[in-house]
Amino acid sequence: MLDLFSGLDAWVVVSLLLALAFVLTFEFINGFHDTANAVATVIYTKAMPPHLAVFFSGIFNFFGVLLGGVGVAYAIVHLLPVELLINVNSAHGLIMVFSLLGAAIAWNLGTWYFGIPASSSHTLIGSILGVGLANALLSDIPLADGVNWQKAIDIGISLVASPLAGFVIAALILLGLRRWRPLSKMHKSPTERLSIDSKKHPPFWNRLVLILSAMGMSFVHGSNDGQKGIGLIMLVLIGIVPAQFVLDLNSSTYQIERTRDATEHLNQFYQRNAATLSDYLALGKVNGTEMPKKFRCEPQLTEANIASVLSNLKGVESYQSLSAETRIELRRNLLCLDDTAKKVGKLKNLVAREKADLDKLRKDLTATTEYAPFWVILAVALALGLGTMVGWKRVVRTVGERIGKQGMTYAQGMSAQITATLAIGMANIYSLPVSTTHVLSSGVAGTMVANKSGLQGGTVRTILIAWVLTLPATVLLAAGLFWLASSFIS
Repeated sequence: MLDLFSGLDAWVVVSLLLALAFVLTFEFINGFHDTANAVATVIYTKAMPPHLAVFFSGIFNFFGVLLGGVGVAYAIVHLLPVELLINVNSAHGLIMVFSLLGAAIAWNLGTWYFGIPASSSHTLIGSILGVGLANALLSDIPLADGVNWQKAIDIGISLVASPLAGFVIAALILLGLRRWRPLSKMHKSPTERLSIDSKKHPPFWNRLVLILSAMGMSFVHGSNDGQKGIGLIMLVLIGIVPAQFVLDLNSSTYQIERTRDATEHLNQFYQRNAATLSDYLALGKVNGTEMPKKFRCEPQLTEANIASVLSNLKGVESYQSLSAETRIELRRNLLCLDDTAKKVGKLKNLVAREKADLDKLRKDLTATTEYAPFWVILAVALALGLGTMVGWKRVVRTVGERIGKQGMTYAQGMSAQITATLAIGMANIYSLPVSTTHVLSSGVAGTMVANKSGLQGGTVRTILIAWVLTLPATVLLAAGLFWLASSFIS
């Protein structure tokens, strides 16, 4: 990690440290902002004492980050258009990172202070969109190209669909439990349990399920939300010290060979489908095109990109042997090849089997560009885990008592937590960021409706307003900060 600072100017070192501190602060705030969502039901139902619930939630969040991979991290990164990712310089990278993090942190702190279960995922995504749109306006780029809209739409669908699914599935689970065991003590609230049975804790099996589902939810929350921090740090590192982080310098010779082979196979793929793709890719018409220092990833430059990758990787056994300029050029070419391959895969006149082959090639192409050093993963895991251990009280009561007109029962807590764990776990598998806050809150609301408890209009209205306002508010805030910072240094 100390190699980060070798050969850097003092102002770059200070800026880098500040940027890393901002990201880790965001993850710390994310930890205590979202902790209540992971432990609200287990604390409210008195299945675990608050201090133990929060402590073990922090531990499981920590391991969730360590073991979660980087799929969600790069889903977040690729919200920005590939041109912005490949042409960023140190000053531009700093403005981008500080603007989106400043907006995200401000909104997270504000909603936490007022005890509103707002979404850190919405906050971060809105901030990234704001930076991308502001960059487009300032760079005279069409707004349609300022953000990777297809990725934004995919993420938007997951953010909208997951709370709706949480509402419905949690309600169905509760209805199933009521039909299976209608007279069970699990349908009592903690208050009813204490007044009728004179017992403070849930029945043993209900308590066990509540605890296990809470820890499972903490694990998948750490995996999903922790990866967002990992993606942000990689944006910082690639933007400020690109020579050391544009490629995974610890890649083995085998991994480099896989990248080279994937490039060769991609070339063969295009030649094999030349009848379909010749005009789209300008095959055979742009040979020898020199790669400019700043360019758009045009499909017509595909053959030139392939030639550049194969030339740069010829005889290479370690990325460390490449010059800084060659590493940057190589990453640029690989990202452009992946971007074009993604577009080709959506063409209607390409058969399904060929599209499947293309997807496999894309994974090998990006294997050494979509990565995160272990120290980055560990730092985010620590920040999120430690943040999880504080600040939980403000939201627990909202989730437990203020969504429904009656207190939550044990069965409702189990239904909401199991649903949230499964939903977030599935999102991790498909590398989609989702909102822990909204999935759990909607799950609780679904159980309240299924239990005929009714909803508290004021609380639900506040949550919905936060849900609706978070994206536009953070887009405007991040865009404004980006514009101000760009005006200041220009």
